[in-house]
Amino acid sequence: MDFNKRVHELLNEALAEQPTLFLVDISIDLVSHIRVVLDGDAGVTLEQCMQVSRHIEHNLDREEHDFSLEVGSAGAAAPLMQPRQYKKHVGRILKIITNSDEELKGTLTATDNQMIALQWKAREPKPVGKGKHTVTKDVKVSYAEIKKAIVQIQFNK
Repeated sequence: MDFNKRVHELLNEALAEQPTLFLVDISIDLVSHIRVVLDGDAGVTLEQCMQVSRHIEHNLDREEHDFSLEVGSAGAAAPLMQPRQYKKHVGRILKIITNSDEELKGTLTATDNQMIALQWKAREPKPVGKGKHTVTKDVKVSYAEIKKAIVQIQFNK
């Protein structure tokens, strides 16, 4: 069996045993360095990464293929890549860059299989008279329109 195909098969088996986990990215380079990035509906623990790593490593023959394996979680500052990742970030602030390079920054208020909803406050000129007033902006963005989405990390004072 093809090495890449076997790695994907083993990864799928490992993820089937842990349904709260899902694949964000996998790469296998020319020198057989395997890099797997996981995320989970409630985050990813070190133990879960170790279980996936062991399942892959223990079922590949090092006599047949010399490989290195790295299994990790998507970092806190890593861009969101899968629609499933957005659900656990409802209520947090996201910075979105659209395909047209428009930048949106707001609180993620909802998500489904097609799009996300963001909300933020902005100061705009009053419709009548001088001065500005604060308005609440709501926008829906489809996943297809998102070039990059990053959770904004905030530290409480």
